[in-house]
Amino acid sequence: MFLLVLLVRSRMMNKTIYRATNILPALSRACFDSRKGGDRMREKYLMASMLLLASTVFFAGPVLAEGGFDEFGYNYKARIFVGKADGVDRKLDGTVWGDPRYANDHLVMKWSKEWDDARFHGAPWTPDAWCTNEWNGKKPDGSSEVWHYKIIWVGPQLQNSPYWRPGGYAIWGQFEVIMDQGSDPTGHHWGVLATPNGLGGPN
Repeated sequence: MFLLVLLVRSRMMNKTIYRATNILPALSRACFDSRKGGDRMREKYLMASMLLLASTVFFAGPVLAEGGFDEFGYNYKARIFVGKADGVDRKLDGTVWGDPRYANDHLVMKWSKEWDDARFHGAPWTPDAWCTNEWNGKKPDGSSEVWHYKIIWVGPQLQNSPYWRPGGYAIWGQFEVIMDQGSDPTGHHWGVLATPNGLGGPN
């Protein structure tokens, strides 16, 4: 049950969304070698998010039953990941999906009960389904980048959904990115900031 991670400064948005929705996670590491560092960061977020949406793997009883953090940084009972990004792919190998650039960044990922119930327990999707990511590479061995993302479920109507929020962008056919912002050595960058920007429930 991997969690999310998401994407894109506005000028790269179409390319990144195309890559996310048309290429399997294992293949999405390739392409667009000219992307800037922040766009590479967004690719990592996309890959983790896609695994959250695509995976049908349930981790065995002991991990879930203990209710605490596993060695990778996941706490499934609390629906949170906290730790080095190295652990997000559940491989402590000094890389994130084979790329060492962001492995030492501090990552906090959270997802709502409604997201968890819908994706992994067969419940219907609702506007209370959301997930967030906060990457912090401002450390001596980090990437020097900081990024924050929020994603909500809006349904297949996307921009025509009553749950759609002005200012966001669509992803994966039923979801909206309502915040995409961060900084790298070149400065602070806004991808999107939808209004309203809170999590849970209709806007």
